[in-house]
This record gives sequence, structure tokens and C-alpha cells, in this order.
Amino acid sequence: MRDTPTFPAPVPWPQRQRAFATPTDAIYLDAASKGARLRHVLDGAHAMLEAEAAPWWLPHADWMRRIEDARALAAQVLFDGDVEGLAMVPSAAHGLATAAANLPLRRGQAVLVLEGQFPSNLLAWQQRCAQAGAHVVGAAPRADETLTEAVLRTIDHTPQLAIATLPHCYWHDGRLLDLDAIADAVHARGAALVLDLSQSLGVLPLQLARWRPDFVVAVGYKWLLGTMGLTWLWASPRWRDEGVPLEQHWVARDAGADWVFPLDTPPPYLPGARRFDAGGIADPLRLLLTHGGLAQLQAWQPARIAAALGEVTAALDAALDARGLSAWKTPGHAPHIAGLRVPAERFDAVAGAFARRGVICSRRQGCLRLAPYLMVTAEQMEEVVEIAASA
Repeated sequence: MRDTPTFPAPVPWPQRQRAFATPTDAIYLDAASKGARLRHVLDGAHAMLEAEAAPWWLPHADWMRRIEDARALAAQVLFDGDVEGLAMVPSAAHGLATAAANLPLRRGQAVLVLEGQFPSNLLAWQQRCAQAGAHVVGAAPRADETLTEAVLRTIDHTPQLAIATLPHCYWHDGRLLDLDAIADAVHARGAALVLDLSQSLGVLPLQLARWRPDFVVAVGYKWLLGTMGLTWLWASPRWRDEGVPLEQHWVARDAGADWVFPLDTPPPYLPGARRFDAGGIADPLRLLLTHGGLAQLQAWQPARIAAALGEVTAALDAALDARGLSAWKTPGHAPHIAGLRVPAERFDAVAGAFARRGVICSRRQGCLRLAPYLMVTAEQMEEVVEIAASA
């Protein structure tokens, strides 16, 4: 009989730069696309794949316990301990479609998004508006206007606002939104608030009591150090009682010890937001990868991570100032994401220089998005500026 794989133990903070399996000949600045893998969690995943040669290695009761352990850990680390508010879904798109299917929307009403918002937080609302006879309104900043100012202005000029669905920071370049002010404005209009925190949760804090959202989604494979295919969906208390999931799956139902599903009526939903749990999500491998990332976040603490990443991106900004490239900076960016606003005539040259040196980043509509994690040093960010300046 094989040993049962256990959840890997977290790495202490002083060893953080050596915790990742990222090749050392690259400067990985694309955590906003996919988070770097923790070496010890990968080792645990390999052990689990070996164990699955014997499919009976994990008893059903232990599997169900691992599902709830992951849910409880996510609640403790990220969601103010609100375990009853969390569901497991496969993607941000699934979670946002769940929100769109449940929130009331009438003909003539409006759903507010950011202009250029990530498509997962746009397509579901376009479809829902087409069904309801509603329309999507985009908040786009004018010259010298922040994203927050653009959103507040759009709220003020949208008389039939029903839903605002927004991120905490912009996925192109890390510009922050003031969700305190935005939430107040949305609720003052009697509208619903939906948050896609896929580019912020794990670094920036979630203020559930302050923002009072109806739904929150966050993928696990970016800043939560987990894996693709397991996303967290938080639902406010109303929707835990009234919400209808996109799919009807046995894992979300309380079928009793005998696991009986009568023909005439389905078993009741499990309590809380578990009614939204999707099928096929909580396989043991994904649970291990998710649990391992969350346990590491708990050990390192998001506030400490944000402070460390803020030092790295501050080094980027200081180096740009020192080279006379202040115009390349993104004002008001988050501590973990910044856009390098290279002039169009130099853009391809800088991107090519980065590729040759092994600086891994993403092109995002006129800027190079730099999204470091804890294996990246301030000195490496200074090197990145030197490469860009010399290209």
C-alpha cells in the first residue's frame, strides 16, 4: 500500500526566494498571467500522481474532508473567516456567469464595467443584457482622470444603474480602483456590486464588510499560488439562500449517509454558498495544489507579500526616474503590477530585448505589463530598466 500524500508544509519567509521552481536564468514578471509554482507543492503533486496509480488510495470521507479543509483555509486566509460564503467553481467566467444569472436585471437598466475590462467580466454581462433588454455601460477615463474618477462619473451619469461589476486593479497595468468610494456610490444608487479580484486577492485585502458585494470571484492560479480549474466564488447571505447554480451537481447536495437521490424531489442543497459548487472541480490533485498555495499565503501573509512586492515595483519606478524615463511609469499602480509605457517607436525593440534576456512579461495594449512575485529582487527590476533603456 502506498503512503497517503499529505499537504506540503509552507516555506518560512526568509527562504521565500528559493521556494519557487522558476528557472533561475529567467526574470519572471508575468505572475498576473500565471503564478509561479512552489517547489514543495509541486513535489506533493508528483507524490499524489504516483498514489493515484491505486485509485482507491483516498477514501470518500477523506476526500470530502479535504474539500472542506480547502474551503475553510481559503475563508480564513482571504474571506474574513466566512466559510459559509464560499463555493468552488472552475473559472472566473463561471462565477461571474453565476452572478449574472442570479442578480435582477430589467429592460432599460444598465450594467457598469470598465472600458477594456477582462472579457470574463464582460461577456457574461453582455449575454445577460441581451436577454433582459438591458445594456452595458463602460467607464473610460478622460485625460488626467483616474479609473476611480471615471467609474464614479459613470455611476453618476447612469440613471438606471442595476449592477456594477469591477476589479480592484486594472489587468493591463495595475492601476488601482478605490473600492471604498466606488462601493459607497454603487450602494447609494441601490445597485448590486460584483467584484472580480483575480488580479488582486492574495496581495490586496478584501474588505467584505466595507464593500458589501453581492458576489466576489478570484481564480486560484495567479496570486493565490494554486492551480487552474479551481476558482473561489463568494456569495452574500441573500444568495446563499435564494441563489440558483448554473449546474445541478451531487457534490452540492445533502443526500444523507445513504446517498439517496429520490426521483420525485432532489435532496436539499448543502448549507451556505456550497449550492454553487460545480462538478468536477474538487479533484484531489487540484485540492492539494490549492491547499498548498493557500497555506503558503497564510504563512507569508498577504500584507507582508504586498509590502515586499511594493518595494520591488518601487525600485522599478525609481530606476525609470534615474534614467529619465519617468513618462514610462504607470501612475497609481498596485504594489504587484505595473505597466511599462514604452513609446510606440521603441516598443518592439524593448520587447525583443526582454525576450533575448529572458525577461518574461506580457504585452497589454500599448504597455508591457510587469507583474513580479517574491522570487524577483529590486536589483533585477533595476536590471530590467537598464535592458529597456538600452534597447
